[in-house]
Amino acid sequence: MNVYIAFFRAINVGGKNSLPMKSLVGILEGMGAAKVRTYIQSGNAVFQSAEENAARLSSQLAAEIRKHHGFEPFTLVLGLEALRQACADNPFPEAEADPQRLHLGFLAFKPQRPDVDKLSSLKKASERFYLSDGVFYLHAPEGVGKSKLAASAEKFLGVPMTDRNWRTVCKVLELAED
Repeated sequence: MNVYIAFFRAINVGGKNSLPMKSLVGILEGMGAAKVRTYIQSGNAVFQSAEENAARLSSQLAAEIRKHHGFEPFTLVLGLEALRQACADNPFPEAEADPQRLHLGFLAFKPQRPDVDKLSSLKKASERFYLSDGVFYLHAPEGVGKSKLAASAEKFLGVPMTDRNWRTVCKVLELAED
């Protein structure tokens, strides 16, 4: 069995696009997943599956959520090794001491024509970013809520992404390795 991590965007506790984690567990188990665990309501799941293709799992999972809940969230499924590599490749290790200010934006695919100049023009003097094939790393010491770069990154990358702070990424990795 392969270990996978599913990250979702726009999963809410209540109101529009509500997906209780208990329901998500049921959907994953209905797809044949085993040892399903979730971490906080914002849409993080760890599970095992015999499926070999993470992209296929992403599509199937999004379709199942639409079927059962009437909406289709952005869904990204990564293999355990991909998450380990994203953590190992962190270009800002000194920022790990303040895990809420270090963010990893997991990309749906490698950007073909990211507008790096525009991204650079939006960043504050205190901010730093790095773009890898699968992750947009952002260190925002003043917080992402006040960051024009964070708010516009997806638009100028030209790729759907879902963002997690370092603390969440580490906790999800810990669950996946358990």
